[in-house]
Formats: sequence, structure tokens, C-alpha cells
Amino acid sequence: MIHIETARLRLRDWKEADLAPFCRMNADEEVMRFMLKPLSTEETTAFYLSIRAEHHECGYGRYAVEEKESGAWIGFIGFRRVTFEAEFAPCIEIGWRLQQAAWGQGYATEGAKACLRHGFGQLGFSEVHSFTATVNLPSQNVMNKIGLQRVGLFDHPKVEPGHPLREHVLYRADRDNWLAAFEGGGSR
Repeated sequence: MIHIETARLRLRDWKEADLAPFCRMNADEEVMRFMLKPLSTEETTAFYLSIRAEHHECGYGRYAVEEKESGAWIGFIGFRRVTFEAEFAPCIEIGWRLQQAAWGQGYATEGAKACLRHGFGQLGFSEVHSFTATVNLPSQNVMNKIGLQRVGLFDHPKVEPGHPLREHVLYRADRDNWLAAFEGGGSR
């Protein structure tokens, strides 16, 4: 099922055929440089199953992304429930991960902006958060482009103290302000 379409992308349910490119992407050291480590095939398979379970349980999640023109799977963009111990949790997070061949083409921005419109509109979210390691400037750039506001820093509770990826930056958008800025094709 296709949940969201943009000019160049389809954000859809996952298929078994997505697992192989998902494994390759999650094993890529460059793609995973702001994560704790690349994932093994077993870890990615468990991740894939958890994504599908969240879709089934919630009716939303991280959507598989395919390029319309080629039909190629290029990664994921979408939502997840955050339940770890943090001042802002529980919450809904928007995030993305694309294979290297899809970088630098505006796909993350295009897809994430469409996801926010879907989340605030059809799914009825009142606010959405996003966060990443402070060193992950490419993702922070996307967060700014899609209209999220930086609200502060926090130490990620699932990253060990002293690890270079422990400090995270937190962004947020609320429905009313985001829709006022972006509904109808805002230029931000």
C-alpha cells in the first residue's frame, strides 16, 4: 500500500524484496557513521520485522521509499514511537535513512516534508520530534529544511557515557505552526 506520494517518491508498506537492499544499506559504514555501528543481516532482519510490527500496530511507521521513475528502493522515511527515558518522551519521532546513491538529491527533505503533512493531517499528530547526534550535520540540515525547530541538547540514554555520539540535538514541530508555515506549498 502506498501511504504518501511526492513528485519523485513513493512512501509505501515494506515488501520482502526490500530486505536485501535494507541489509546492504545498514551494513554500509558510511551510511551508518552516525549510528553506533553497521548492522549485521540478523540485526537488520530484526529491525525490518519491528518496523512491520509497528506499522501493523499503529497504522504508521517508517515507510519504505522508492524512486518513482526507476521503482528502486532507496531507504526509509517516516515515524516511530519513542519510549526511552527522556524529558520529551514518549513522543513521535520522524527520521530517515537513505542509501548513498540517493544522497544529495533532496529526497530526505522531500519525503520528510510529505510525511509531516501526512502526520499532522491524516494521522492527527499534535507534535513531532526528531533528533540526531550533534555531529550529524546532514540530518540537522534536513530538520531545518522541513521546518523543525531546534529545542536543545540531550544525552541519548541508549548511548554509553563518553561515546562521541551520546550528545544529541533535539528538534520539534507542532501541528498548528507547521501547517501555517507549510500548508499550500510553503517555500521553507
